[in-house]
Amino acid sequence: MKLEHTKYEVEGGVALVTLNRPDRMNAFTNTMMEELLEILAAASRDDAVRAVVVTGAGSAFCAGADLGGGGKTFDSTLTGKEAGLSDHRDGGGRVTLEIFSCRKPVIAAINGSAVGVGITMTLPMDIRVVSRDAKIGFVFARRGIVPEACSSWFLPRIVGIAKATEWCLTGRVFRAAEEAASGLFNHVVEPDQVLPKAMEIAREIADNTSAVSVALSRALLWHGLGSPDPQHAHLIDSKCIFWTGRGADAYEGVQSFLEKRPAKFTMSAWSDMPEFYPWWTEPKV
Repeated sequence: MKLEHTKYEVEGGVALVTLNRPDRMNAFTNTMMEELLEILAAASRDDAVRAVVVTGAGSAFCAGADLGGGGKTFDSTLTGKEAGLSDHRDGGGRVTLEIFSCRKPVIAAINGSAVGVGITMTLPMDIRVVSRDAKIGFVFARRGIVPEACSSWFLPRIVGIAKATEWCLTGRVFRAAEEAASGLFNHVVEPDQVLPKAMEIAREIADNTSAVSVALSRALLWHGLGSPDPQHAHLIDSKCIFWTGRGADAYEGVQSFLEKRPAKFTMSAWSDMPEFYPWWTEPKV
């Protein structure tokens, strides 16, 4: 695939996605959006990819939407591409939904400033590693718009409604170290340790786990957030444990443990999933 605003490379089971506009602090564009959609779909299908790490080129992760268009930046009616209110789809939301539906775990390596869509795009990622000095901001109210990229769904579930409303209603920018205990970040580290830490976690997944187990576990955890009670979770848990228990990876997982050797899992998260996957109702788009 030809990439202009991103880079994509795969090595040893880990895909590294780099937002690649360092001269613009990796500001989000339609081109970047389209490339991320293509990359994420490809990573989801590729059995050579076991985990995805997303980072930024240069000193920033993503400074948010590219504001080079001036005051009309967020006015989609001026592009001639949107027929009206009911037809418009937020670009950041398209990316977050693609991440959400990915069959591989996605890890954010937030190496620097992450503001607006630069931080909301990381919310559906499974793990966030951040530089302690990174500037973070849900700045929408200070730009005359609203939280996007499905962040009104993700953010309260990650940090709670009180913290989510504080950040979104004030629109203030803060250093990651100031909110290390908020639950937004898994690891707050020194700037030069962001990518190494994210890659270490990705390598642990790639080297030691079943792709099918990871894909199903990810789906159970995320979609379990919408379950009305534990009984619903129990029913789908039961289907998944019954199905995986008969699979080659379960046999290998137990046998490798008994033989005290590394497991060699062979099942594919793309072609070997159960017939009831996905068990949730996809939103209409």
